[in-house]
Amino acid sequence: MAAATWRRTLASVYERRVGPKKLALESTLAPATRWDPMIPGVKAGPQRDRFVRSKTGASLPANDEDIAFAAVTQLSRWIASKQITSERLTRIYLDRLERFNPKLRCAITITREHALRLAKQADAEIAAGKYRGALHGIPFGVKDLLDTASIPTTYGAEPYRNRVPAEDSVVVKRLYAAGAVLVAKLSLGALALNDIWFGGQTMNPWLTEEGASGSSAGPGAATAAGLVGFAIGSETGGSIVSPAMRCGVTGLRPTYGRVPRTGAMTLCWSLDKLGPMTRGVEDALLVLQAISGPDAGDTASVPSHLDFDATADVHGLRVGYFPAWMKERPATEVDRAALETVKKVGMELVEVSLPDWPYDSLNLILFAEGAAAFEELALNGGLRELKAQVPDAWPNIFRQARFLSAVDFVQTDRLRRKVAEEMARVMAEVDLLLVPSLRDEMLVISNNTGHPSLTLRAGFVEVTKARSDWAPDPNNPLPTFSTPRRVPHGVTLIGRMFDEGTIGAAGVALERAFGVVGERPVGF
Repeated sequence: MAAATWRRTLASVYERRVGPKKLALESTLAPATRWDPMIPGVKAGPQRDRFVRSKTGASLPANDEDIAFAAVTQLSRWIASKQITSERLTRIYLDRLERFNPKLRCAITITREHALRLAKQADAEIAAGKYRGALHGIPFGVKDLLDTASIPTTYGAEPYRNRVPAEDSVVVKRLYAAGAVLVAKLSLGALALNDIWFGGQTMNPWLTEEGASGSSAGPGAATAAGLVGFAIGSETGGSIVSPAMRCGVTGLRPTYGRVPRTGAMTLCWSLDKLGPMTRGVEDALLVLQAISGPDAGDTASVPSHLDFDATADVHGLRVGYFPAWMKERPATEVDRAALETVKKVGMELVEVSLPDWPYDSLNLILFAEGAAAFEELALNGGLRELKAQVPDAWPNIFRQARFLSAVDFVQTDRLRRKVAEEMARVMAEVDLLLVPSLRDEMLVISNNTGHPSLTLRAGFVEVTKARSDWAPDPNNPLPTFSTPRRVPHGVTLIGRMFDEGTIGAAGVALERAFGVVGERPVGF
């Protein structure tokens, strides 16, 4: 009966796609339903805006390399006190981009003329006493899925490599308004997956035989190698956390809805988030402050407050952790030592737990929304143009998604609500969580619930084999090392909804206690 009546029953479903009343859906059109990360009755972050910066007193180094690796917190002080001009700082980063990009493949477009024009404008304003704040004159890069007017925005994908937007994305507009200087559009794995784009694979500055991880590969590599002051990445299921780990930088994934995505490539309407990637925790909060706030073009964006004090006393903060997770891979001795550091800085450890549920099944939402976002690419054959055509790349996943059940999608959406309620219970017991950064369950859970996360370098580990986001390929084995290689390793703090200030304060205290943030990759 089902087979005999299929064509008649489902005719209306397919009419939109195949006609006779075929209707194209604009790429900017969001679904009618909207994910709200707030569980009824749960407090939505702080009630005030406050930003207290640390005090830095270092004098300007004589060496350009030392300047390039300085934190934005310090760079901004040098610019404000006129120890360095934005133009000189911009030329330092542009020269480094042109020197090291052939090795790392982290920049898709270097915007030299545009950057120097913005830098000269910043210097003129500062000389005239019109200082806009901590990001004024600071060179930055953005993941090449954020639109930039008259500058190519390619999504790292062959079908879009000649795409030139007419308007800036809202995040770029806000950084321009803060006086920041765009020096590069940074690489991403094609359509925001892993680290392979049409120009090749972006490499990790700490271990150039392996990829930088993704999909915010360029922001991670460029920030780690001192090629930008800071960068903007995006995350849907781990795309800030993973390259922040691999490249040893700080990655801040904001609460879902805090930062508007207007003018950014859509992969998944209910999961995409834009956030800073920096060389230190305070820098990430400085950037977050500049890009937060609702915009009419993003139906999920909402008003929020940011209460951050870089000098805050963190004594008494309750830090939840999962005991079993700390004993299993991917946790390392660095993760376990971080628990002791939590106690050393005066915070309190609290054991927490989550039910053993099928969290990976939530990925159906990502697969379905991603396939919908790029439906035309699947139907017109554009997916065939992408460089990566392995089973775990988007072309295969988007094609398979055509066969997902709508009933299963609804049931998964209901599971998402159940998981969000369970996370609300856990977060009611603590002020924040400390978790192994690449623990699959928490990456899936927190991205689906929308909780903010902060990944920061906590130490170093040794590896004897290059790491990869991709499934093993027997025909192309990863490099192995007879002498173990020393690479950075980070931990991740998960915060309450819209409470980035608390994980920021805890992160600053831990970063200071870990004492490893200043080490640089050799050769850069």
